[in-house]
Order: sequence, then structure tokens, then C-alpha cells
Amino acid sequence: MGARLAEKVLLIGWDAADWQIIEPMLSAGLLPSLDGLIRNGVMGNLATLKPVISPILWTSIATGKRADKHGILGFLEPRPDGCGVQPVSSTSRKSKAVWNILTQNGLRSNVVGWYASHPAEPIAGVCVSEHFARVQGRCEHPEPPPPGWIHPPQLAAELAELRLHPEELGAAHLAPFVPTIGDLQPHETPPVTGLRTVLARCASTHAAFTWLLEHQPWDFAAVYYEAIDHVCHAFMKYHPPKMPHISQELFDRYKGCVSGIYRFHDMMLERLLQLAGKDATVMIVSDHGFLNDHLRPVETSDRPVGPEGWHRHHGIFVLSGPGIRRDERIYGATILDIAPTILTLLGVAVGSDMDGKVLAQCFDQPPQVQHVESWDRVPGEAGMHPPDVRVDPFEQQAAIRQLIDLGYMQDPGTDTQKMVRHVINEARYNLASVHIEAGRVAQAANILEDLHGNDPADVRFALLLAQCCVLLDRRDQARRLIHSIANPGANAPQMQLLLATIDLAEGNSAEALRRLMLAEQAEPRLPNLHIQIGSVYARQRRWDDAQRAFRKAIEIDADAAMAHYGLGIVALHQRRDEQAAEHLLRAVGLMHYFPRAHFMLGVALSRLGWYDRAARAILVAVSMRPNMPIAHRYLAALYAKLGDADLALHHRRKAQHLLDLAREKQPLQTRSGVA
Repeated sequence: MGARLAEKVLLIGWDAADWQIIEPMLSAGLLPSLDGLIRNGVMGNLATLKPVISPILWTSIATGKRADKHGILGFLEPRPDGCGVQPVSSTSRKSKAVWNILTQNGLRSNVVGWYASHPAEPIAGVCVSEHFARVQGRCEHPEPPPPGWIHPPQLAAELAELRLHPEELGAAHLAPFVPTIGDLQPHETPPVTGLRTVLARCASTHAAFTWLLEHQPWDFAAVYYEAIDHVCHAFMKYHPPKMPHISQELFDRYKGCVSGIYRFHDMMLERLLQLAGKDATVMIVSDHGFLNDHLRPVETSDRPVGPEGWHRHHGIFVLSGPGIRRDERIYGATILDIAPTILTLLGVAVGSDMDGKVLAQCFDQPPQVQHVESWDRVPGEAGMHPPDVRVDPFEQQAAIRQLIDLGYMQDPGTDTQKMVRHVINEARYNLASVHIEAGRVAQAANILEDLHGNDPADVRFALLLAQCCVLLDRRDQARRLIHSIANPGANAPQMQLLLATIDLAEGNSAEALRRLMLAEQAEPRLPNLHIQIGSVYARQRRWDDAQRAFRKAIEIDADAAMAHYGLGIVALHQRRDEQAAEHLLRAVGLMHYFPRAHFMLGVALSRLGWYDRAARAILVAVSMRPNMPIAHRYLAALYAKLGDADLALHHRRKAQHLLDLAREKQPLQTRSGVA
């Protein structure tokens, strides 16, 4: 182990927490505990991954790896015997989580309620699975927690007493969320019944976690709260400002639910901070945000919106503690960076096979990061289950029913094999999305070709395959796929976007612009539409029109990285270099893996005479995409200005080498001037 930077680390997961909701509440003084933590630490956006599905994302947070490595590909998976499906579990995960790695290094962890943590793993410390808080049965005769919900089992009796049944919550408990609850008639209470269940589970999780913080030793403690996500799915449509299709009566009744659940979490945070103590390093994260205000989708019978349709692509990140910068904002963090940063705080080496990075910008002094090839290849006791561990099928059915009730999956009825096929297809579709985001488009296309061939009626398979074909320059195939969709419905704007992309690639800017305008008429609130429109105008060198389009995208979503990038490019062409640098810095802060933006930021900084900072920005671009001849040419020029002849020569030679390789790969007729 290396030097330990934190006495202990407390990780708090708030599913779906979003700065767009939080920041107005902070300004109003409604979240004092969170406000104090931020003032004594750093904050920033936390970029999510695709697909935006909670068990995938929270496992990526715990492992620092994408789903193709950690193995959790959805809410469900086929049972080993092929005779049904089961919720994904701790035995489904292929990689060690932070708590397994810490166990292997002699450190103790207390983990409560984490997604896909059932059955509880035999780690050094205490593990309480997410099934602990799901109280079944009547209040007077609640069913006991399912087998395997806790390790070590000798704590079961103590913690089981802390569970709260939903029926124990009365009108007084719900009044802070729904002040008029006493006036409701029986037929008006279903939303409140769901709220009661969410609050009971949240309180049960919190009770178990606070008991462990107070009574069990720990180096690392982690808790996952699902309540913000569930409350937002049920009540965001009632959150201010009022949506036109919501009645005034329902708006007045439920408008305080979303802000109420955030205030409830802030009160819980106050207790967690008291128990952790001033020497603890505290981190709060969310796996994604939640669409709000004018971005909220309107669901109709012909345009349904699933749970994913409400998720925003930036969650929250807060880190506070000894050795952490104070009252600063950080940029470029992703959910993959959480596990490497926690390991570094505790003096444990980071796996080189992890997809994330250590968030070094958070620290007063840059940390010395140690690496190991892969913790999954290091032998030794890590508190993981043996392969033969099974979970109770009756308990599985209760968990599946909850997913159906929440809208995360359709009810398949009694057709077991149909459900198995559906789960396999969903997992493969999700894996294709993972490959696309990681830049492995050809691998994604292979999966999607098979899915589309087996089920050509599924529009999602056709559209994602068409997207891959566009990226792979297989434009004719992309066109055929798009035109094969008989009833596009809500997908029509996306189809026009893809066709416009093809037109752009073929130099037909006028037709691309016509298609984008059609898409805008169908769905004017999509920021990507305006980004594409701005890109068309930029190709035509209509800079003022491009600027208007990119600004419209930012009016819709201030965190649209591509829109800030577009404004940066426009500003560069208009010789507004300082504004260009500001927009490009914002773009890479929102989307760190963005080599083009890092390179153009370097260009802007170079024009401003900040050669050292320009070189650092372009080096980031080169680290992400090494085969960029123009980037190496710029670096050669910058190092010459900085007086480093050796580095200038190195990058000049590298640029020439890459250009020579590119010429060798060109077709013979192109090199000879025939084409």
C-alpha cells in the first residue's frame, strides 16, 4: 500500500440527484448540510455512461469499469438453468468492487443498500444488501428479511429491528411532502401510497447505515439511497414551473414532493456527517441527473416515455475532507473516476484495467498514484462469493415485480421463455450501447446486426444499427435501415437526424438543413437538433447563424458539451479567442473524453500567448487520440516557442511519421491523382 491520504472515506450515493434542482435550493438556504460540505470541498458535474440504467451505472461507480468488464448489463439476467430470469446480483458481477479490493488490502468496509449487492458479500466489515429495506407483508406481521441479506449474519437480529414498514408512516410523516394529505379521498391516494413505500425504504436504509457508522469500525463506508430517483419519476411532472397539461389542483397538491425529498436527504446528510467525524473524507455522487423545468418530456399514448427518457446525462459530485481543495468547482469527472479516486485516498493501488482516472484536480497536492495491472488477477481473499451461491427464487419474483411496477420492464405474463429471450436481447442491446460509447463501433454493429436480423420490427435495434453504420461510413446500409422503419412515431426526429448526418457526410448541406428543420418542427426541445443545425451552418461558414443555433441548444440545456464546443469553434473563426477558450474549457469540463475539444482549446490558448497551457491541453488530446498529426505539429511549434528543442523535434518527427503512415494507407489511385 502507498501513502494513505484519508483517515476514512464515506461514499454517499443519491440516485438521480441533479444540480439543476439543487443549486436554487442552495441559494434559498434549504440544503444547509450540503452547502457546508461544498464550501469546504469541491463540486462538479459527474458525467454518466450509456445506457443510463441504474444497476449498470452503480456497478461502474463501485468498480471503475464499464459494463463489458464488470458484467452487469441490465436489471435482469437469465437464470443459470435457463428456466426463467432473476435480478442481477452480487454473484453476477465479474470484477471486484472497491470493498473487495479494500478487503484484500486489510481494510474494513461498511456497505448498505448498494445496487446489485444481494446476496451480501463476505467482506471485511459489514455488507447489507439492497433487499434489506424491501419490507413485505402486513405491518403487524412483516416478513423477515430474505436469506443472505447481511454479512456477518450475527448482526441480523439487531439490524432487522431497524426496518420500517410503509404502513407505519401516517399523514403527519407525509405532510411535509403533501401538505393537503388529510383532505384526500381514497381514490386520490395511489401516488401517496407509492411515496410512503419509498420513504419507508429510505428510512430503513438510513437507520441501518447510521447504526453501523456508530457501532462498527470502518475505513470505508458506502450507502446508496434510491428515493430521489423514485420520487422524481412519480412527481417531477408536478414540480414547478407548472406544465401546461397538469391541472392546477394536482400541481398545488404535489408541487413540494421533489424539493421535499431533497430536503429529507439533506437532513439525513447532517446525521451522517456527525457520525463520520471531522477527520472523514466525504464524497456524494449521483449516477445521472433528472430532466426538469422545460426539458421534461410529455408522455402521450402514441409517444410513451420510459424511465430512461427522464434521465439527464450529468449527475453530481462533491468531495470534502483533509487535503481536498476548498470551495472550488472541478471539471471532467465521470462515474468511472469514483473507484480509482477512493482507492488513492486510502493508499491502495489503482487497477490499470479500470476505465476511470484519479480525480487529481480535487487535491491540494497532486497525489502519487500507484498502479497494479488488475485487481481481478491478484489472488487472495477479497470477500467475494463462490460461483455456486444461489438466491431464493421467491425473493427474485418480488424484486422482478417491483421493476414491473416502476416501469423498468414490461410484464411478460406466464411465458417464461419469452421473458428469457427478452432479457438476453436487452442485455446484448445494452452491451452494444456500451461498445459505442467506448469507441468500439464495429463490435457494437456485429451485435446489432444479429439483434436486428432476429427481430426486424424492434425500432431500437434498427436505429442503433443505423447509427453504427453512419459512424462506420456505411451510409447506404444506414439509409436502408432508416427507410425500413414503417411506423417511426416518436423516433421520427432521430431518423431525420441520422439522415441529415448522412447528407452532411456526402456534402449535401442544403438537404441536411432541410431534414434538421423537419426534425425541429417535430421536437423543438432537443438540444442535439440545434447542435446539428449549427454544425451545418458552420460548414457553410455562416458563423452568425451557427452561433444562434448553438446558443439555442444551450438555452435548452446549459450542459450541452457539443453546443459549447460549437460556440468555441465559431469564436475561433471570428478571432474571439478568449471567448473561444471559455467555451472550449466548458466543453471539456462537461465531457472530458473529447479529444477534438482539448485540441481546439490548445489552439485558442496558443493564440492568447499562453503556450504552456496550450501544450498541456493538446497533450491531453494526444493522450486520448495519439494518431493526430496536426496535434503533434502544434506541439512541435509550441515547444519551439517554449525553448524545448528536444520535445519540438520529437513531435515534429511524430507528425511526419503519422502523415507518412496515412499516405501509405491511401488507395493507389488517390496518391497518383486519378481520384
